[in-house]
Amino acid sequence: MVEKTDNAVSDAAGIAAAASRASAKGPPPVHLWNPPFCGNLDMEIRADGSWFYNGTPIGRPEMVRLFASILKREGNDYFLVTPVEKVGIRVVDAPFVAVDADIGAGIDFTTNVGDRVTAGPDHPIELRGTVAEPRPYVHIRRGLWALIDRKTFYRLADAATPGESGRMEVHSEGAVFALEL
Repeated sequence: MVEKTDNAVSDAAGIAAAASRASAKGPPPVHLWNPPFCGNLDMEIRADGSWFYNGTPIGRPEMVRLFASILKREGNDYFLVTPVEKVGIRVVDAPFVAVDADIGAGIDFTTNVGDRVTAGPDHPIELRGTVAEPRPYVHIRRGLWALIDRKTFYRLADAATPGESGRMEVHSEGAVFALEL
C-alpha cells in the first residue's frame, strides 16, 4: 500500500494505468518528470530480476515491462514515476538482467524486460564484485543497470581477446571493456 499524500494513487493498479497511458506514445520521458513523492509501494525487484508486489510475484510480463518503463533512479533510490506522482520501490541489486547478447561488430544486449542496447560509450559494461566473484553489468538507461546473466557473460568471455594490459576485453561501438577486475 502506498503511504498517501494529497492526490496520490493508492495502489499499483493506479500507477500501471497512468504508465499505460504515458507509454502509448512511446518511451515515457521519466527523466523530465519530478512529481511529488507519494510514499513507498510494497514492490521489490529481486536480484534475479523478478518483480514482487505485496510479497507476491508479478506474473504478467506485460505488467513488469510497463512498470520497468516508468522506473527512475535518484541516487541510490528507485521510484516508479508518472507526471503526477512518484512512489518508492526496493531494488535488491540491479533492476534488470541482461539475458542475451548478439556478439558481432558490436555487442547487443537484451534484458529480461525487453530493452535492447548496444554496449558502447552510452551503455558501458562494468565489472563489480571481487576477482573471485565478478559481477558484470551493462548500463541500460539513465542510471539503470542490468546484471549480465552467467550464460551471457560466458559468451562475452569466449569472444574476448587479450588487450594491451594483458587483461581479456571485448570491443563494441569503439569502446573497450575489460572482463577482468
